[in-house]
Amino acid sequence: MEDLEGKVAVVTGAASGIGWALARRFGAEGMKVVLADVEEDALGSRVAELGDTTDVTSMVCDVSRLDDVLALRDHANETFGAVHVVCNNAGVGGGGPMESLTENDWSWVLGVNLWGVIHGVQAFLPGLLAQGEGHVVNTASVAGLFSAPFMGPYNVSKFGVVTLSETLYNELAMSGSDVGVSVLCPSWVATNIAASARNRPESLLNEVAEGEVAETPDDPSRGMAEMLGQFITDRGMAPEDVAAKVVDAVRTKRFYILTHDDSAPAVRLRMEAILNGQPPPFLVPQ
Repeated sequence: MEDLEGKVAVVTGAASGIGWALARRFGAEGMKVVLADVEEDALGSRVAELGDTTDVTSMVCDVSRLDDVLALRDHANETFGAVHVVCNNAGVGGGGPMESLTENDWSWVLGVNLWGVIHGVQAFLPGLLAQGEGHVVNTASVAGLFSAPFMGPYNVSKFGVVTLSETLYNELAMSGSDVGVSVLCPSWVATNIAASARNRPESLLNEVAEGEVAETPDDPSRGMAEMLGQFITDRGMAPEDVAAKVVDAVRTKRFYILTHDDSAPAVRLRMEAILNGQPPPFLVPQ
């Protein structure tokens, strides 16, 4: 899809971070943009900000719910007549020691990060195939290419997104489809993912015994928020730089999108350990 002018992009998790950067960049490329997010107020502000220069619409959407994503698809098609680029980008951060994770911890992270992508593919792929043109961008992470400790639910969700995307790519290649697929695997990016718990559904909060203090997957005591905050502050890439790489991948039909120079060496170390029958190396995003 070299020519993006006048085409339609759908971006989930569009009210902040990478999603907002993608929306702005697609708009700058002359695309019509559909923004989706669970944060209604922030979403409205983004639409107002983008609306002066871009044809834009929005919908509050919880990607963990298939009905919400189907409604998003219908809204996009009813508003703009077609969808050409789908960015399954919404995501949350969550982790902690494996022995302390609850079913609610797993359900929350997998629901958004993995099922959100599954739902996006379910909802939008048939339409892309029918029109014979389009591109799917699934946001994974370097945490889908190697496994850092204390990030179990996040790692599992992102490995799932990578293999889903690889499987989809090969299926489309076998059928000779012109629909493209990319999997975005960023390292640290300057977003507010460390504050993901602000959007955790009440139904998936952990039960707290009387007199105890509530704890969330990205509580610093469980290792996630403190680590994220430090690396984001010190080394986080600008979301705009990530968005530029995504647009280039859509144009050139590049599959793997690695954002940081040190990601490939880490992946190589993991693969060498697999091939040599060694334990997994200790690797963390840099």
